[in-house]
Amino acid sequence: MHSKVSVIVPVYNGGALLSRCLDSLTNQTLKNIEIICVNDGSTDNSREILERYATKDSRIKILHQENLGQGTARNVGMDAANGEYLGFVDADDWIELDYFEKLYRAARKHNVEIACCGIIRKYPSFRTKKKLTLAEERVYSLTLEKYQITETPRKCYVYNKIYKRSEIEKHQLRFPEGVFFEDIPFTIRALYYLKTLVTVPDTVYFYWVNHKSTTRDMGDKKQHDLLAARKDFIKFSRRHHINCEENHYIKKKITYKFLGMPLLKIYQWKTIEKYYLFALIPIFEKRISL
Repeated sequence: MHSKVSVIVPVYNGGALLSRCLDSLTNQTLKNIEIICVNDGSTDNSREILERYATKDSRIKILHQENLGQGTARNVGMDAANGEYLGFVDADDWIELDYFEKLYRAARKHNVEIACCGIIRKYPSFRTKKKLTLAEERVYSLTLEKYQITETPRKCYVYNKIYKRSEIEKHQLRFPEGVFFEDIPFTIRALYYLKTLVTVPDTVYFYWVNHKSTTRDMGDKKQHDLLAARKDFIKFSRRHHINCEENHYIKKKITYKFLGMPLLKIYQWKTIEKYYLFALIPIFEKRISL
């Protein structure tokens, strides 16, 4: 029997936070879900935690791979999924207990391909910040409207949504592998190719702000991958005539070279300039007065 939602959870050294995530999934009010945990080469006790939960809940499936990153883990999870819809939850985050029931119910009620809810950020200091707030249950079908209501690409999140699996497969949507910020290319394409989206105002995704996470530690490769993801958005939106706000687009790019090697690269948006040493290392930024 097919599940209503296949939940894909990439796990890399989930540690103590993994139990909180799994508790929120196994106690969902929507019972007909499958929970696909992709152990991405963890070296801590994540495997033992996953196996302990799987012995108590047959809906949990554990897949193992070497450490290939979140993009690969999510693709592996999608390949194994049988649900009508796909959902993504990171191993250090958690969701309200009615999360999938409300998203699924709204998606079926309106016969849409994406259902989306709000996000609350939680900090180790117990500080809370609303990252995305949705005021009403409403259906959107125009691409620009879908981008605006989900605040894409500025808040280009894959995890606060469920997606019709047949449409994801029809359009062959995959996560880029071997890069950071892999959710940006996937999300901008999903919002474009999947034609209808409903906003669900009365449940939320809790995002744990981990200052040691792979995306918050902005080393050279992460900065390079973020710029590449932003450039990909610009190319995609222009190719498909999506007229997003002007400040999402790079206005100018200047490269200074020495002996043929890029020494300094300057990216200029509408209100900001950013400087990168060797075209990779962020060294300076300044605001531009309008």
